Formats: sequence, structure tokens, C-alpha cells
Amino acid sequence: MKPHLLFLSWRDIKHPKAGGAEVFTHEMLRRVSDEYEITHFSPAFEGGHDVEYLDGVTYIRRGTSLSVIPLAFSYYQSHAATIDLVVDQMNTHHFFTPLYVPVTKRALFIHQLTREIWQINVRSPFSYVGEWTETPRLQLYRTGRALTVSQSTADDLLAVGFSKDDVTILPEGLSFTPWNEEDWKPKEAHPTFLYAGRMSAYKGINDALQAFVIVKREYPDARFWVIGKKDEAYITEHLHPIVPEEMRDAITYFGFVSEAEKLERMSRATALLFPSKREGWGLTVSEAAAVGTPTIVYDAPGLRDAVQYGMTGYMAKSQTPGALAAEMRACLRDPEEYEMIQSAGHRFAQTLHWDHTGQAFRNWLQRELIPVALKEDFS
Repeated sequence: MKPHLLFLSWRDIKHPKAGGAEVFTHEMLRRVSDEYEITHFSPAFEGGHDVEYLDGVTYIRRGTSLSVIPLAFSYYQSHAATIDLVVDQMNTHHFFTPLYVPVTKRALFIHQLTREIWQINVRSPFSYVGEWTETPRLQLYRTGRALTVSQSTADDLLAVGFSKDDVTILPEGLSFTPWNEEDWKPKEAHPTFLYAGRMSAYKGINDALQAFVIVKREYPDARFWVIGKKDEAYITEHLHPIVPEEMRDAITYFGFVSEAEKLERMSRATALLFPSKREGWGLTVSEAAAVGTPTIVYDAPGLRDAVQYGMTGYMAKSQTPGALAAEMRACLRDPEEYEMIQSAGHRFAQTLHWDHTGQAFRNWLQRELIPVALKEDFS
């Protein structure tokens, strides 16, 4: 009988708002499903099946983002005898598993701490409650094992009391093979900057557009592309006030596009802008590098890892639109440095593959999934 893994998470790969964390989780789990029985438990969503079997993983969907927490507890209580390991995936939400799962049968999986994201995404007073309680909530888990995706997040965990020996970093992957250099698309004739992601202040689209306005005053033919769900209300309320009316024609909102079109536009752009305040890693940074385009990021957790502290991408010296604009100008003014960063980013992207992620997780499971009785004998 295969060992049984129970993953608790706030979203799954089919969720309408699934992002890099959900892609990472699914790609990792599907690669170990030959040796392990895997159940993924998360909230229901409109149009989603209550139970779905996908790539060797059983997805169970119950309740809402809040009610899923007690429902996960009930599910575990009903199946505890058959479950060998519970992985509590903390991404804003978490499932308080230290309160009911023995330390020998649980692990925390966290992409990033949320910290300042609470203040950007959540209204007061809930934002303060979320931010102030994050550290004590994390400390519930510090006697157990933790998985994460970057050195930045690992350092954050150590700072709140986790043991270095209990924290394991899993490598990022890519869903496609990095393009050969001869397959890169020709760059646009005009300076063209790309933002790919959700329209959210914490993801950085507001800062990216403010930086673009600064650069466009110096480079009047500059263009700005936006790929991702088009939110007309957000554009009207938050983005139009940033951009002078005479510059708005230089901005194109493509909305959702196919994966092929996304990669093509990434390759044609001068640079990807990803000025998020905090990430686990930043998958689009690696995707852009894989098709020959550097990314300009803030010096933020996760993103600094994705650009190797400025070795494989551009990193702004502060988290301000002005600092971002300075790096945008740098990539236009110094072709030699641009080509060096472009090549370094591409070489780094070639080391990323979900097979490596899956193997690292498999190795961790083989090392850590010792029968509970045996562990108790050692304790």
C-alpha cells in the first residue's frame, strides 16, 4: 500500500485565481504520485467538481476559504489512521495542524510570508490583525518540518524560530524547455515593457505604470503591454489616474492570452516588469528569462532569488517607481550589460525543471517519511 499524503491548501490548480504557488504544488505532487497516494483538500469554487482525479492526485473541494479549515480538521479526524503525512500549505490561510496532527505526521509548506501584503490587500482592521498575528501563527509550526521555495523565505522562517535543520528549500521549475537563442523573437523596434499577472497593487502594476510614465518622458516611443485578466474597474479607478491621458494610447491591455502568445510577447519585449512587494519566487521571471527577456524587480523576498541578486535580472535599489524607472533606463542605455544579463538569465533558466522539483520532494519524503512508531522509538 502506498503511503498516503494529505495536502491542505487554500486553492488548487483548477481554481480561477490559481497562480504560481498552485502550479508549483501540482507539478511537484504529480511527479511523486507513482509512489504515494495523494489527496489535496481545498475550498470549493464555482464550476469545480467536488472530487476530481488529475495527474495521479485526488482533489477534494469543500466549503469556503474559511469553512474549509474546520472541514479539513474533520476530514483528517475521519481518515487519520490511513494518513502518513499532512502538509499544511500556508499562503495567507493555513489550517492550524499543530493543534491536532502529531509533529511526526505533519509539515508546513510555505512559499512566502505575507507581512506587508496584508496592508495592501485587506481592509483595516483585518489587515492589522493578519499582519500582527502572522509571526505567532507561524511559531505554532516551528517545532516541525518546513518546506519552502527560496532562500528568502527560509531566512524568514529561521527568524521566527524554525531550526535550520528542519527547513528544506525545493527548487523552482518551468513547464517548458527554455528556447534556444536562435528561437528568441526579435525585440520590438520601440522600447517595450511587459507586465504579466493580476491587476493588484501588491503585485506591482501600479508602480510599474508610474515607472513607465517616468521613462516615457525620456523615451516618447516607449510602449507598455499588460497580460492577464483585464479588470476595467481597476483600470479606471487605479491605473488611469496614474497615466496622463496623452500617454494612455501607449498602453495595451491584452487580457488573458494563450501560453504560446504569452511567451512570444515575453520574448519580443525589452524587459518584464515585476515590482511585487513579496513573492515566494516569481515564476514569470524564470519564464521570461527562458525566452530571452530580462526582468526588472524590486529587491523583495523571492524576487531577489529569482534574479540571483541582480546577476540574472535587474534589481531596483529601493521599492519605488523612481528606482524601477532607473533600471528601465539602464537596460535601454547599456546594450552590453543588457546582453550579459540576458544571457546569464537564460543560462539560469536552463537549470530549472519541474522534474528537479519533483525529485527533490521525493528525496525529502524518502528521508522524512519514517513510520511514526519508529520515530517515536527514537524520541
